[in-house]
Amino acid sequence: MHIGLVGLGKMGNNMRSRLREHDIEVTGYDNNPAVSDVATLADLVKALPAPRVVWVMVPAGEITAGVVKELSNELEAGDLVIDGGNSKWTSDFENATLLNGKGIKYVDAGVSGGVWGLKNGYGLMVGGSEENVALAMPIFDALRPEGPREEGFVHAGEVGAGHYVKMVHNGIEYAIMQAYGEGFELLEAKSELVKDVPGSFKAWQRGTVIRSWLLELMVLALEADPELKDISGYVNDSGEGRWTLEEAIEYGVPMPALSASIFARFVSRQGEESPTMKAVAALRNQFGGHAVKKA
Repeated sequence: MHIGLVGLGKMGNNMRSRLREHDIEVTGYDNNPAVSDVATLADLVKALPAPRVVWVMVPAGEITAGVVKELSNELEAGDLVIDGGNSKWTSDFENATLLNGKGIKYVDAGVSGGVWGLKNGYGLMVGGSEENVALAMPIFDALRPEGPREEGFVHAGEVGAGHYVKMVHNGIEYAIMQAYGEGFELLEAKSELVKDVPGSFKAWQRGTVIRSWLLELMVLALEADPELKDISGYVNDSGEGRWTLEEAIEYGVPMPALSASIFARFVSRQGEESPTMKAVAALRNQFGGHAVKKA
């Protein structure tokens, strides 16, 4: 199988490598010529056999919309576009309408795994028709973690369902990170009694009910900087938590943990330093390579 991949940033470049390791031929395009396989998006389309499959992995919003619009003018009926970025699920309807009007197929894919996906595989949440998802299944199988398909992949529903599930996934992620951060701050506050805070987190990795990959990443962050002295507690958000909360309000679903975690991030940007938010910032850096501010 031969696909096109648009966007070769932190995740896109690693995805290209993982696909190639699993015998998927990939032609990649990026604005950065140092990493791009072709000079233009049009060249990428020309390099692909019909029916073409193009995976879009660029920042959500106007950039993704621009790429999809350009692809709608370059591709032909029967080709397939997959948006694997962190797009808001409502934008999938617009993309699908634009492409379907020209006979081009569309699938949305929520992708989790961050900078570790090359090694561990990516969790995939997909929306689209059965036919279109089946066309892309060799790609999904190459990207997902080893093991049973259903433990790293879900065809969640029609167009938009994949990004909707990824949105809720990220909302949950916000709350879990906040809980670990608050636990870190309390342990640090009792440092005279608790002599080994990093060791305490490390001991939770096996046999406890709060073990998780995020906990493993917390341990890595603390091993590098046990008191998180070198990092600022300034924490950004990329939108998914807000969208999840908006949906919760729309449907009357109480989400106090998520809402508290989002507002804590807002407070962190007003100059108030806290060990909790240092830990959250460190976790975002660990799994996604998100930039942090130095203390």
